[in-house]
Amino acid sequence: MDMVTLGSTGITVNKNGFGALPIQRISQENAVYLARKAYKAGIRFFDTARAYTDSEVKLGEAFDGIRSEVYIATKTAAQNAEEFWKDLHTSLNNLRTDYVDIYQFHNPSFCPKPGDGSGLYEAALEAKEKGMIRHIGITNHRLSVAKEAIESGLYETLQFPFSYISGEQELELVQLCKEHEMGFIAMKGLSGGLITNSAAAYAFEAQFEGVLPIWGVQREKELDEFLSYIDNPPRMDAELSAVIAHDREELCGVISCATKSRCACLFMQIWNRAWSDAESVHRSRNILQTKS
Repeated sequence: MDMVTLGSTGITVNKNGFGALPIQRISQENAVYLARKAYKAGIRFFDTARAYTDSEVKLGEAFDGIRSEVYIATKTAAQNAEEFWKDLHTSLNNLRTDYVDIYQFHNPSFCPKPGDGSGLYEAALEAKEKGMIRHIGITNHRLSVAKEAIESGLYETLQFPFSYISGEQELELVQLCKEHEMGFIAMKGLSGGLITNSAAAYAFEAQFEGVLPIWGVQREKELDEFLSYIDNPPRMDAELSAVIAHDREELCGVISCATKSRCACLFMQIWNRAWSDAESVHRSRNILQTKS
């Protein structure tokens, strides 16, 4: 079993996180079933957000009575302190808990800091002092904001898109987090559905110490794939390396870009749209091909 510790948080879990965005698309009964099955199989880290409609409510029911046995991360897109407190109280109520393990600023356009006028970071510190949140994190899709957050020393975790078609800039973020003892939560490990080989995706992420991938699932068969990796984690070998090389060539090499940054930019656009259904994945591939 592969284990990961998220920086200085002390949170140590197996290298399979449960991304709870997709469960907003399924029934309460099915969502609770999937979350409980994941827990029973050994997954202990669950990531949701106030913006994910009823995702928090579903996790709240799933872990009612066993709250202390799981780690729950959620997010706020608040723009000021008043919105922050409203979101936090709503999340605590939805999750049926009196604390959140990691409370993350959800993809802000700037890096919240003390004295910036928004009151967001001050509110987070107060909530932490009151025991309502245990760790302060940030999620983002912007390299500049992510780097600023890491270098600020204010955050304990960063959540950012990271998969085997990521570029050198994303790899730099992983290294920077390691140097700053900051946990790295990898969202979109399957790149919004562009990556279809979960074993290769897992093996890639497993190479990086301190990186916790969260896999977004809404079907039992998807969950079962990742559960099978708890006891039998895929290791990077010639076969999986070939899969990755092929996908990089197909998805990134098809772009006749002068620099790698242009390629990364196109994928960032796809990530930001969070495409995950088959039709959208097909559309995204067509976009890439038209850029060649």
